[in-house]
Amino acid sequence: MSGSRSAGNSLNIYAAIAANRRKTALLVAGFVLVVALAVEAFGIVVGLPPAPATAVATVAALLSLAAAWWAYRAGDNLMLGVSAARPASRDEHLALFRAVENLCIGAGVPMPRIYVIDDTAINAFATGRDPAHASIAVTRGLLERVERLELEGVLAHELSHIRNFDTRLMMMTAALVGLIAVLVDVALRMTWFGAGTRRRYRGKGEDAGGALLLVVAIVALVVAPIVARLIQLAVSREREYLADASAALLTRYPEGLARALESIAGDKEPLEVATKGTAHLYIANPLKGQESALNNLFSTHPPIGDRVARLRAMAGSVGGSRSGGGRE
Repeated sequence: MSGSRSAGNSLNIYAAIAANRRKTALLVAGFVLVVALAVEAFGIVVGLPPAPATAVATVAALLSLAAAWWAYRAGDNLMLGVSAARPASRDEHLALFRAVENLCIGAGVPMPRIYVIDDTAINAFATGRDPAHASIAVTRGLLERVERLELEGVLAHELSHIRNFDTRLMMMTAALVGLIAVLVDVALRMTWFGAGTRRRYRGKGEDAGGALLLVVAIVALVVAPIVARLIQLAVSREREYLADASAALLTRYPEGLARALESIAGDKEPLEVATKGTAHLYIANPLKGQESALNNLFSTHPPIGDRVARLRAMAGSVGGSRSGGGRE
């Protein structure tokens, strides 16, 4: 996310949000281009005429979309179940309910279902296919170990994911990654067993241009899933930046979320119920002890230090100040 920085290293929050959305749009456009190139390479490798090749690619796309649609419709309940999240009680968690209700009014979104994960680690996540079918889950550690304004910052971040339809966007990118994986698997299997274009060149030293095109197409199919995955992760990181900026605008207090992220970074306790399959949902990576430059490249979350610095740089552009309350 890039934004307008002025003297004093401040960051205009409105410019940051707009820049983030532009960058996301460019990444998605690049993602679609990678898919189109993978489909073209698939047709070259399998050696089918355009119509059958397109038909096979269409079937693969439909299978990928069907899997993504099932995850889109039922994935929230699955994630909540896997995370051992239980419905929160209004009587037991009145302050949590009131904080979410107030933020929902400001964000203009319906009240999501609220869940609590019985774990002392500090974290939270949002899930659901749209604002009308959304849920927020928070850990017991978040409720007990951070101050009220920090909790509001985290809740505002998760509500921003809901309001920005991030679940829908990530479903689309997951479907495209799945499509590329299916195409690569089918094409390489057909080539391995001597089907398609490979048969034309086996034992023949002719048509060097065609053989070179085949090699390029195979390399493209091998590289495409890696590039697609990297773009998918980049989109995810940009949406985290956008949710941070949107939360700062919603609460008018970026420092609350910044301090909450610092608390999460300083918490060495791993979230026991988190897995690699669910880690991307949380506001920060719940799997501890895996930080490195390489892991950051393949991470769904930007580095917390960078997120905190950006939030504090936004303070001057949102105006207003709020006195911190104690834990509730």
